[in-house]
Amino acid sequence: MTGFGYTLMTEQSGPKELVTYAVGAEKAGFDFAVSSDHYSPWLTSQGHSPYAWTVLGAVAQATESIELMTYVTCPTMRYHPAVVAQKAATLQILSDGRFTLGLGSGENLNEHVVGAGWPGVDKRQDMLVEAIQIIRELLAGGLVEWQGEHYRVDSARLWDLPDVPLPIAVAVSGDKSIEKFASIADHMIAVAPEKVLVNGWRHVRNMAAGSPSESRVIGQIPICWDPDQQKAIDRAHDQFRWFAGGWSVNADLPTTAGFSAATQFVRPEDVADSIPCGPDLDAIVESVRPYWEAGFSDIALVQIGDESLDAFLAEAAGPLLEKLRAAAKVK
Repeated sequence: MTGFGYTLMTEQSGPKELVTYAVGAEKAGFDFAVSSDHYSPWLTSQGHSPYAWTVLGAVAQATESIELMTYVTCPTMRYHPAVVAQKAATLQILSDGRFTLGLGSGENLNEHVVGAGWPGVDKRQDMLVEAIQIIRELLAGGLVEWQGEHYRVDSARLWDLPDVPLPIAVAVSGDKSIEKFASIADHMIAVAPEKVLVNGWRHVRNMAAGSPSESRVIGQIPICWDPDQQKAIDRAHDQFRWFAGGWSVNADLPTTAGFSAATQFVRPEDVADSIPCGPDLDAIVESVRPYWEAGFSDIALVQIGDESLDAFLAEAAGPLLEKLRAAAKVK
């Protein structure tokens, strides 16, 4: 069955609120919760960006059964891969085996803060390949010495290892990234409901591993539920118009000012054309449908706007999940 998730969007909520929303998402019946991992919000109007790993540690203790995932962590610049391995292993222990490490090649918005520049996409992906190899080595439990093209690891070992193996999911966007990551990751992450991506991922895994274990395909989609449709449209435009640029643009802009300038001509009606806004739950279901039709096994929803989340979780989430699960059964 298709799994439906809730997004802990660190860009729009403070740390205590995020923990409260995770508890609410579990009570509402979501199957999993994903967390963004940012140093900065996309737009100043979003107004937040707490440290995702501290929040997830608190969430692991405040919840009981909901699966957890980073969506996504960049383990190449702001974080050294050896540090990512340590905190991921710790979170897997704290969550009693409910955590999946979601990785990606990052965005300039978050990674430039350490003053290391911003490489081109091919180099970023090569760095991610090496980072995954290091993380795998450390999770295997031995003493790791590593001298690669991009990273060095000296006498590193994880002293607290989880009993439950830690799955790794990786964000992909096309053939090149699929070729690089399908054989070294467990699961696929993508933000576009493209069947060609799913088929390509499965093909490469089958060719590389013969009969690999089940691989999840995890997507994400923004929605803006509100009893007042115009209020929903205005909120989505204010806080989510950055989404209109697409990931090829979003990966390279370095500041909130850059995103504001790049989206100054995006109109509210443009946002409403790409993001379901308002009280119509059936319209939200139809916007999500292309993901399971493309073969995605798991889909995380982003409810836009911190001020809307209490009402969304209390009033809309339960009925929406019922409608989504009913619709996804009829494929």
